[in-house]
Amino acid sequence: MTKTIPKLSSCRPRRSWWRKQVHYYYYQILRLRGTPKAIARGVAIGVFFGCFPFFGLQTLLAVVGATLLRGNRLTAMAATWISNPLTYVPIYAFNFHMGQEILRVKDVDLSAIDWTSSDLFYLGWKFALTLGVGCFVVGTIAAVLSYCLTIPLVLRLRKSRHKKRPKLPRR
Repeated sequence: MTKTIPKLSSCRPRRSWWRKQVHYYYYQILRLRGTPKAIARGVAIGVFFGCFPFFGLQTLLAVVGATLLRGNRLTAMAATWISNPLTYVPIYAFNFHMGQEILRVKDVDLSAIDWTSSDLFYLGWKFALTLGVGCFVVGTIAAVLSYCLTIPLVLRLRKSRHKKRPKLPRR
């Protein structure tokens, strides 16, 4: 009679797919090269361009901006995804509302706007100006906030990574 020994891998609980993804991207962030300020500049530039409805151009503009301002291009590309198919309708509606408040424009009918269309700027100069001003103001505020939050986050993540490393004996 033979006895089967369970494999070690089956003893550990399996992680769900989303936990694996979070774990993977956590380590990718830890391994980013560059100073915390350069990484934060990349995030801020990506967030700024992510607030604009330049469908298909957000990533390209973020990479060019990160190159010019010496930010991390990878984080700039990733940060543009704050406006994704699930979030861009509320973001652009909020930006438009902010533009209305800043410019004091109230005669644009929001019920006729299809926020899922890529033809938003063909609705007229008043709409385009209102949305553009709102996007610029909200994008600037979001970029500054993301810059200020990213620096301590990167420092904390890197510090925790160094604590987990085993100490090597000195020779």
